Amino acid sequence: MAKSNYEILGIPENASRNEIRSAFRSLALKHHADRGGQDEEFIIIKQAFEDLKVGKKYPDSLDEKKRKSKFFWGTDEEEKLRHNTLLSNDVAQEIKIGQEWIDALERTNGTGVRLFGSKELGQIELERKPTGALSIKGKFWAGKITHPNHVFMWGSMTSPYFSDNENSKTVIHLTKGTFKLMEPLENGYNIENGSHIIVDNGDIVCGNVNGIRQQVPHPTGRVGMSLIKEHFTKLEAPKGKIIAGDVRETVSLEAEEVLALNLVDNVNVTGKKIFVFGPKVSYDVFFKLKEGGVIRFYDKGSGFDISDDAILQLENGKEFFLDDLKTRKLIGFGGQDMTYDFLDKLEESSGAIGSNWSSKLSGLFKKK
Repeated sequence: MAKSNYEILGIPENASRNEIRSAFRSLALKHHADRGGQDEEFIIIKQAFEDLKVGKKYPDSLDEKKRKSKFFWGTDEEEKLRHNTLLSNDVAQEIKIGQEWIDALERTNGTGVRLFGSKELGQIELERKPTGALSIKGKFWAGKITHPNHVFMWGSMTSPYFSDNENSKTVIHLTKGTFKLMEPLENGYNIENGSHIIVDNGDIVCGNVNGIRQQVPHPTGRVGMSLIKEHFTKLEAPKGKIIAGDVRETVSLEAEEVLALNLVDNVNVTGKKIFVFGPKVSYDVFFKLKEGGVIRFYDKGSGFDISDDAILQLENGKEFFLDDLKTRKLIGFGGQDMTYDFLDKLEESSGAIGSNWSSKLSGLFKKK
């Protein structure tokens, strides 16, 4: 049987803090390499002392030592990245255990409440309700949860975008029911940093949604050169609706119906019904309207903020610049419902990209 840390230091289990410290100092002087001792023995003594300082009675087993052999090297940023990657992997493993617990309750139609996750990053509380709905409380850092019923969440959802381990990425998948973030705007709850929510048969109701771009070294290894890697936060409700607040910086929304406030900076929206309620659609926003659908921009101000590169594409491939639709007072000024058929019949010369590129570029080229 393995010795306890008390036995390693040669003291009783009821030893005081001062007695533990005195025993360690005495043994350290005896076994330190500078005094002719062995490094291995000194390391064991020092670890026993460190363990007892935090109340740990026994040293780590061999498996625990392997799991914790997470030393860091390199620059501060490299150490931080490695540390966070390892933490996210640990959290994902905890969430995997949480999934097994949820599945067991589902099979027996039972109820229960348990904490899962990381004490360092923060734990989340999972509760299966008598109705079969799942409650999540706390910040969801990493890992995957699948549930066949409603999910109600009090907290934000992020993802370890920096990790190459796909198993640690944050995903919530509902086969049926609605995902709802509870009072997100009031509490500042966000869906962010490459998180992924999929609802096969139901809706997604959330607050603000953000993706993230990561600067990574150039694959050639050339000094001073780097690439930008995009980590899309994705919301998918193919048979339902998505209701979101501000959607910013590398986000993909796909649903039968999408309702959002503002769309800013590298956002893709696909749906049969698309409704934008805020005054801003800017910086590389792309809409894809499905056949038989409708799109509307509700803001009534003539100053509706639309960037030159915001594009609306029909399912048949026909495309429009949004600023051209604004010029025709189809956006802003109160706007109107623009049906798929209405847009498809708009004259090529009045709003479609195909002919408009020539007018936008005509001033750049002159015949000699």
